[in-house]
Amino acid sequence: MSWTLQQVSEHNSSNSCWVIIHNKVYDVTEFLPEHPGGASIILKYAGKDATAVYDPIHPPDSLVKNLPKDKHLGELTSAAAKTTAQNAENRVKTRDEQRVDKAQREKPPLSRILSLHDMEAIARKVMSYKALAYYSSASDEETTHEQNSAGFSRLFFLPRVMRPVSQCDPSTTLLSAPSRIPVFISPAALARLGHPAGEANLTRGAHRTGIIQCVSSNASLSYNDIAAARPDPAQVLWFQLYKNKDNAKAEERVREVAALGYKAIVLTVDAIVYGNRERDVRAPWVLDDMEKAETQNAPGVEAGDGVRQPGDLEELEEVDLGGCAGALVAHDDRDMTWEKTIPWLRKVTTLPILVKGIQCVADAVLAAEAGVDGIIISNHGGRQLEYTMPSIEVLYRLRKERPDVFDKIEVYMDGGVHRGTDVLKALCLGAKAVGLGRAFLYAQSAYGEAGVIKTVRILEREIVSGMQMLGARNVSELVPEMVEKVDWQIMASKL
Repeated sequence: MSWTLQQVSEHNSSNSCWVIIHNKVYDVTEFLPEHPGGASIILKYAGKDATAVYDPIHPPDSLVKNLPKDKHLGELTSAAAKTTAQNAENRVKTRDEQRVDKAQREKPPLSRILSLHDMEAIARKVMSYKALAYYSSASDEETTHEQNSAGFSRLFFLPRVMRPVSQCDPSTTLLSAPSRIPVFISPAALARLGHPAGEANLTRGAHRTGIIQCVSSNASLSYNDIAAARPDPAQVLWFQLYKNKDNAKAEERVREVAALGYKAIVLTVDAIVYGNRERDVRAPWVLDDMEKAETQNAPGVEAGDGVRQPGDLEELEEVDLGGCAGALVAHDDRDMTWEKTIPWLRKVTTLPILVKGIQCVADAVLAAEAGVDGIIISNHGGRQLEYTMPSIEVLYRLRKERPDVFDKIEVYMDGGVHRGTDVLKALCLGAKAVGLGRAFLYAQSAYGEAGVIKTVRILEREIVSGMQMLGARNVSELVPEMVEKVDWQIMASKL
């Protein structure tokens, strides 16, 4: 059946809520209470075209998976579809969109990007405010996020000299799969917020550079689309599992990705509730204020029009404190245990299992005893519990207190990595590899697939030169004796 815009517009309330996505009409009335992001965001577009807001944060198959077929009502009439396209084309861009367009035109060529810090600086200019707020946000005062990086500055090298290093090999294996350098792409959600191609940029970039990508449960492309983006079907992808509290749904997801050729399950255990990411929560208000400022400065608008004046009664509004992140963990299992969850997952799949979100030595030991294949020491980039230990500090303590764990399972870490020297410090302490999440999101947001490739090339150059100066010809020669922790304050200067 075909629908006119007038017909759709009549269904604009919680009693009857229709939306348009890519010229197709959907009845989402019964889905409103179940929507992980809350009903309010859907109601904002009730009776309207919601394509622009839907696309960056939903996989293309999301409606197929979550909405019964009888709620797929049909398409717009050809006239309505034409009008919708014209409206989209003629829409006046927001101030933030205008800023992004200008920054994209003025960004430097990729050849001028020398470091991951350079890449991030460009990304911060060319990304939308919403994308930047989501990617960069961390919990509370963002202390853990900052200390993830600062933690590396408390480790110094003790290089060995007079060793032959003209031939230096930074390659390694991760769960027996080859990797050109000891780096992998950490799972990070919603890549399409930063670039229309989203996770496909990461997949193709990982293939071109010979590293492994771990795909987020909350990717903005479907798991099938990401698998299909591989230039070679043999390319290794890992899958990050946010376990649904419904075991049947969780099992269905694991079996789906296994059938698509994913090679490992990365069970994430530190994000069962969303962290207090205030930068992300504030993003819609900042954008609203930008547009209000534009309107208030327009000719014919009196000062104070539509603006709350001093003395007005403050409204006690209910604020959605979840931001983008809150919707992503709404259905996660908050009752996982070592005793029941790992055995359950072992019964569901024969794939290797990594546990991501280990934040203390005691849990690293429990993971090894539970028989998983590896762990990723991670505090979610400082986005969950504030004042958790920096990941590199936990790795250091694990090496010092329980070195036997490294003989039982593979140990990885992420959080705060910006330089090849950071990678080398982690490897000296026993990590098989380190993951980077934000860095790859920034890279693909700024330069697409080419940005991903450039990021790996920068890290490879820094890792190889660092190994040569340390006196290590391969990763097995990076040993704990090459690093020492200092207890004096580092006073870094910025050029």
